[in-house]
Parts: sequence; structure tokens; C-alpha cells
Amino acid sequence: MDLMGGDHGPEVVVPGVALALERHPDIRFTLFGLQPACRPVLDRHPSLRAASTFVPCEVAVGMDDKPSQALRQGRYRSTMWRAIEAVKTGDADVCVSAGNTGALMAMSKFCLRTMANIERPAIAAIWPTMRGESIVLDVGATVGSDAQQLFDFAVMGAAMARSLFEIERPLVGLLNIGVEEVKGLDEIREAGRLIREANLQSFEYAGFVEGGDIGKGTVDVVVTEGFVGNIALKTAEGTARQMAEYLRAAMSRSWMSKIGYVLAKSAFDRLREKMDPGKVNGGVFLGLNGIVIKSHGGADAEGFAAAVDVAYDMARNGLTAKIENDLNIYHSRRKALSAVATAQSPD
Repeated sequence: MDLMGGDHGPEVVVPGVALALERHPDIRFTLFGLQPACRPVLDRHPSLRAASTFVPCEVAVGMDDKPSQALRQGRYRSTMWRAIEAVKTGDADVCVSAGNTGALMAMSKFCLRTMANIERPAIAAIWPTMRGESIVLDVGATVGSDAQQLFDFAVMGAAMARSLFEIERPLVGLLNIGVEEVKGLDEIREAGRLIREANLQSFEYAGFVEGGDIGKGTVDVVVTEGFVGNIALKTAEGTARQMAEYLRAAMSRSWMSKIGYVLAKSAFDRLREKMDPGKVNGGVFLGLNGIVIKSHGGADAEGFAAAVDVAYDMARNGLTAKIENDLNIYHSRRKALSAVATAQSPD
């Protein structure tokens, strides 16, 4: 755990970790932080202190630091780097940080490296839907993905759905401007062809889906490239806050509306919880030789605990092994088909 990440640092992260420990008493934590800032907060949570090892560090990566600056100044010494490195050395199963997203991705790629046959990693977000939850990736790691990268995202997203939702064959869709096969960019149509021809048994391909299908929960995994995915994520978060403000204003407009709010408070509380982005927290870095979870920087203790919940499920259900296995099956098939084609060639 990187205790220094996020807008509020250890004052929020430590209580969040303590809350996660109550939910999962079998977790043992290694906590990386600046001692003067962390020790007083940890002393208020004796159960967490007993279930963890605190490692004092020299540097904390700032939320506004550029990734290159963070790598140059915080490599080997920062709380973020040390937390990621613990995954590389096998001292931890997963790293969780609410810190600077760009710095976390840069350090994770540099320290853990991408898996074999994966060119670029992806960030997968958990998305609340009318049917429950779905996974959307990429939401910001890779801009301008080609067809092969979109295929890789589909494989990785399906493995995450199997680990998180425990679905045997998740339903996967490619985000497009229409469901017709003739629509969309060449890369998206080519990715659809690759997925259909691969015919992997680890997931079911549903074809193209549109933006409205994300909230409906039409599929378990929505695949897109990072530019579109990040805009969709930020738009959804902004819309949720906008709707909350509309409701708050409407409920305080008159005495009658205030009375109506009191009578329907339990329903509004459920709606608020459903629309709160912090309650569905934890972006998963996929495609690396290790699991890294990015918590929303503005998350409260409950939100950070939700990110730890995701980390727990990913480690317990063997996310990395699932991705590696699915990719190995696919690339073994490709090599076999290529060898057959070469043998049958008249040249």
C-alpha cells in the first residue's frame, strides 16, 4: 500500500486500509509512507498496525508531478516505487495506490514490464450499470490502439471479469459508433475480425456495442481505446455529480419537496450510493507482470477500501495467471496455423 497517494494521503488511506482489514481479516499489509505523516495515523488503528509492516520511505510522489519527473526523482526511494517493487520481488501480491495516475503507470511499466506478447497495458475501470457492474477498458493508458491491442484488451478484460465477477464466460463487446459491422474505424472492425476468428473459450464475443450500452450493462466487458474510454469515464462521473446536484436543488426548492424528500429518503440514499463514483473504485492496470490497482485520488476511506476489495479479488482469483494462460492459448494457435501455412506453401 502506498499511503501517501491521493488528495488526502494517510489521513484517508490508512482508515480505508483499516476498513478493508475488517472485511478481509486474512490480508497482511506492507505499508509504505513518510514516517512523520503516517505514524500518528497508524497509532489510531492498532488492529491495522498489528496486521501490517510499516516501511519508512524518503520521497512521496506529488499529485501534480510529471511522470518523467517522478521516475527521475522518486525511483527506488518513493513510496509509490517501493510499493510496486514489492510486487516485482514477490513480497506482495498486489500494489494499491491513490497517487498520480501518470506516475503510477510509468513506474509500473518500468518496474514490472509488460507481459510477453502484450505491447501496451490498459487501465480497466469497474462501471455501475442497470444490471450490476461491467468492466470498461482502456480508460486512459493507451491512446490510439490498433486492432491487435484491442484484441489484447478483450482477452485481459475477460480475465478480469472472470476474476472479479466469477463469470465462466464473460460477454465482451467492442465500443463503436453503431452495431453494424460496416460502421466504425478500420482498427475496430479489424479487432472484431480477430476476436471472431480466435474463437477463444474464455469469453463470448457480442460484437459492436454503442455508448448507451455501457450503462445498460449489455455486456460484461466493454473494449475501447484509451482516449475514448477516458472521456466516457469522466463524462459518466460528471453526469453523476450533475444529477446529484439537480436532485439536491429540487429537494430544497419548497417545503413540500423537503417533506417529500424525508418520506423518500431511503430511496434517494440508495440512488446516491449507486451514482457515487467513489463507491465503485479501483482501476486495474492490466498487461503487466504483476497487479497494480489505482484508487481514485479523491476517494474517501470507504472508496479506498473498495479499491482494496478489488485488489483482494484480483490476487485471490489469479488474475495474472488467467491473462497469461488465455494469451498463450491464442498465440500457440497462431504459431500452429502459421507453421501449417508455411508447410503447405509451394515456395
